[in-house]
Amino acid sequence: MATITRGEFLGMSAALVGAAGLGVRPGSTVNAAQAAGPGATADLALINGRVYTMDPAQPSAEAFAVRNGTIIAVGSTADIQNLISSRTEVINAGGTTVTPGFIDAHCHPATGGSRELVQVNLDLRSIGEIVVAVRDKAATMPSPEHWIDGFKYDDTKVIDGRRINRFDLDEAAPDNPVRVSHRGGHIAWYNSKALQMAGVTRETPDPQGGRFEHDSNGELTGLVEERANGAFNGVGVREETTRDDQRRGVELITELMTAAGLTSVHDASTSSDSARAYQDALQNGQLRCRITMLVRGALFEAAKAGGLYTGFGNEWVRIGPVKFGADGSASGRTMYMSTPYVGTDDHGILTMTAEEIHEAVEDAHRHDFQVGIHANGDKTIEYVLDAYERVLRMWPHPDRRHRLEHCSLVNPDLLRRIKASGSIPTPFWTYAHYHGNKWVEYGPEKMEWMFAHKSFLDYDIPVAGASDYVPGPFEPLMAIQSMVTRKDFEGRVWGPSQRVTVDEALRIGTVNGAYASYEEDVKGSIAVGKYADFVELRQDPHSVDPDAIKEIEVVRTVVGGRTMHPKGA
Repeated sequence: MATITRGEFLGMSAALVGAAGLGVRPGSTVNAAQAAGPGATADLALINGRVYTMDPAQPSAEAFAVRNGTIIAVGSTADIQNLISSRTEVINAGGTTVTPGFIDAHCHPATGGSRELVQVNLDLRSIGEIVVAVRDKAATMPSPEHWIDGFKYDDTKVIDGRRINRFDLDEAAPDNPVRVSHRGGHIAWYNSKALQMAGVTRETPDPQGGRFEHDSNGELTGLVEERANGAFNGVGVREETTRDDQRRGVELITELMTAAGLTSVHDASTSSDSARAYQDALQNGQLRCRITMLVRGALFEAAKAGGLYTGFGNEWVRIGPVKFGADGSASGRTMYMSTPYVGTDDHGILTMTAEEIHEAVEDAHRHDFQVGIHANGDKTIEYVLDAYERVLRMWPHPDRRHRLEHCSLVNPDLLRRIKASGSIPTPFWTYAHYHGNKWVEYGPEKMEWMFAHKSFLDYDIPVAGASDYVPGPFEPLMAIQSMVTRKDFEGRVWGPSQRVTVDEALRIGTVNGAYASYEEDVKGSIAVGKYADFVELRQDPHSVDPDAIKEIEVVRTVVGGRTMHPKGA
């Protein structure tokens, strides 16, 4: 893996362009006349729309004007007509709905994009189809030492009624090591060749924070959980992604994301390679949405050594929190909880000890980093809050906004602590809908406190929306439907007490997402001085059948006054 230097970080530094040409500072509150100035005209104007601004001072409008990528006026169509000239690009919305661009506060776009290019997509509906896909890939392998990597496998989406195992993978590719990653990202299945090459046998002990699954006879099933996956590091030959592959992956995934209405995303596990890919795509004019990087590993160490910290960068690519992972997965059913999964004595897996959490948080906090820790289960959240509360007592900060990545299972005591510490939760916003078949293993009681968007709002906590893509779909309209209805694909309701209104869902996906990265002054609403990041929708999510919100067409996505979807528009 490549590393990134301080000089390379400095290469992506730039002042925020905002509305520099107009002398308007992003987030300022000047009125439209002041912003425009005498005789000023707009580069872009949207008229005749149903605009939900998410600005409490002006909740709705018909039109707005943009200059130099920044909104200069918001009001009626008649008002905005005064700023239109022959050089102005005019979008006549014709009564369609317009919202601020959606913000996904936790996803994995760079790795997801490169995977789409070089790995085997196993979002399939039967084990037989998976076997065929892996076998087809095996036929292209240059040697028996080369790995076959599959991703997006989801055990609850196949018709077989069971999980895949190493014997299925042996049938598909007996001569090559095979790894099939669960969509949740924390567990994977390996074939016998892979186990043999890694020296993993039925007698191999589980490592701290990981597990090798055995069947009733003590035989390995091929399922490997959490840190136990480390046994396969450095084994065999991996299909490498080139620097150009990584750039093309960013180009592909940001094109798909803007087509869904996303204008900003937070990469929740940014490596040095991913950071370089974002810069390469930006330099080549192929980055279609704004990126906040949650740095980790070597990239975090390089940033820290170079004196960089949260907020460094420009309006397109910037450093956000440092990221750590403290427990397992909600969709993989390994998150660490105070009570066990239904019908078992299994409480999940803690991947960092309490001491490790404290050490990591202190180091990052004292180096001026916002911290984001993957914490799904209630016990894990408790440990993380212990660490956040401690550093804020010892080294106070007026507005640190440490984050709880996922923050899946809460309770009233945790909610009070989250509010008091100023922490920001980023729970899964598509999961109630998309992963419904998994929730039987948690049970209805837990589901009243999982992905607790309503409870967070009730406690005045600025909860942000997050897909965790690849584990969850990144489409924000599916997310709105999921939060509003709490219905899965089969119409079952999971945790009805956590339903929110459409307006609340929109706020979670816009204003609150901006707040999670200290960008509420420049994005998240359609207001004077903010970036011209917005989405045009064919229908109004307030008026369609709630069970059909995800079907609403994204007509147009604009970032910084430039149309990013449709491509080439």
